[in-house]
Amino acid sequence: MKKSIKSISIFLIFVTTIYAASGQNKPRYQLPHFDKVQLPNGLVIYFMEKHDVPIISLDAIVPAGAINDGEQAGLASLTGTCLKCGTKSFTKKEIEERFDFLGADLNTYASIDNAGLSTKFAAKDKDTLLPMIKEMLVNPVFSEEDFGKEKKLALIGLDQAKESPGAVIHAYWNRFFYGKNIYGNVVSGTVSSLTPLNANDARNFYKKYYNPAGSAISIVGDFKTGKMKAILTKLFSEWKKTPPVTRAVYHPEAVPGNARILLVNKDDALETTLYIGGAGITRNNPDYLAVQVINTFFGGKFTSWMNNELRIKSGLTYGAGSYFDYNQKTGSFIISTHTANATTQATIDKALEVINRLHTQAIDEETLNSAKNYMIGMSPPQYQTTDQLAGLLVLMFWYGFDESYINNFEANVNAVTVAKANEIIAKYFPKNNLQFVLIGKASEIKPIAEKYGKVTVVELKDDIGKDF
Repeated sequence: MKKSIKSISIFLIFVTTIYAASGQNKPRYQLPHFDKVQLPNGLVIYFMEKHDVPIISLDAIVPAGAINDGEQAGLASLTGTCLKCGTKSFTKKEIEERFDFLGADLNTYASIDNAGLSTKFAAKDKDTLLPMIKEMLVNPVFSEEDFGKEKKLALIGLDQAKESPGAVIHAYWNRFFYGKNIYGNVVSGTVSSLTPLNANDARNFYKKYYNPAGSAISIVGDFKTGKMKAILTKLFSEWKKTPPVTRAVYHPEAVPGNARILLVNKDDALETTLYIGGAGITRNNPDYLAVQVINTFFGGKFTSWMNNELRIKSGLTYGAGSYFDYNQKTGSFIISTHTANATTQATIDKALEVINRLHTQAIDEETLNSAKNYMIGMSPPQYQTTDQLAGLLVLMFWYGFDESYINNFEANVNAVTVAKANEIIAKYFPKNNLQFVLIGKASEIKPIAEKYGKVTVVELKDDIGKDF
């Protein structure tokens, strides 16, 4: 299963509980101490000791995401996958057998913004595995044979995904919402874009975008920081800094001036899978945490307004929710659910009713406090294991926030007042010119969709983005 920054939960909830000490309430959870160094080649490395179990986790993040694909959609994804397909010093088989024999986890990936590697292994195996990890990041070879095998698997995956609307609707949403903006790129690629790709394309992509400058590695676990600094400094100083390249440029998109609907036809569908939403926020938005507080009661938990109205009270769906899907430079707000063909209109109408309620019903103390208590009181903390902490450190690097976000989480949540909440709703939660993506049987739901705005119909069997 792929791990990416974007696979982190809908919103970051750093869980804390309160205990009394010396007559004062103090947060129980604080981010453990860590060290940070930057090598001469520009690579940033984070070190965090954690000695409760003899495990080490390492995450790497590189600015080599799908925003750089251009016309070769899927190239970043295939390049990321193929990092573990052999290096100058180790064959693909040697890497697989060594990691399997030692019971170590290994994943390489690319998301829309970035690419990377994550691994977890026994601390006693660090001298064996760290050189392999370095080789995958610094000296991958991208053989024609292995690249061809991975491309074939990717094409099979595209075909299989079309049987599950939930597996493809997010790609349709991004392509429809962002259009030809770089954040509209289809991370997994399409049949027509993947088919002509070859290993040389991956080699060129790697040379251009896999640069230590702008990249980071985090390592968390059972080690001594001084010794680990010496090991990683020696290993990754071999990663040669390359000349700056012209990277994909984000041009802020204009907010659509009218409601639009993308209807993706799946003739045999018995359900409609749908997204409704609009413009969102970036992760470094100063109001990020306040936005998450509001979304908690609106659509972020099981007892949220959205799930309560669509599932619990109306029985229109098995589940409904909302979230802010953020990237490094932009983001969107999404309400997500699915329903039977016959109840498509009732479901959309009810979702719009809840949106209207958010903007017309002033938020009271009880509602707000319930959301704040939920965020503060959830258990257990999300950042306790070595892999969770390693992922957090590269997340902090990528989005530019520091440990104060975690250490002051409880206080910052409690600082969201009713007045602030109502300001946040008006500013960040879209209500006009909403965008819709519906996947279902077009012959049945097109007349319904036309009630909400201009409809564009495409076929699920075609490439994403072919006709819009």
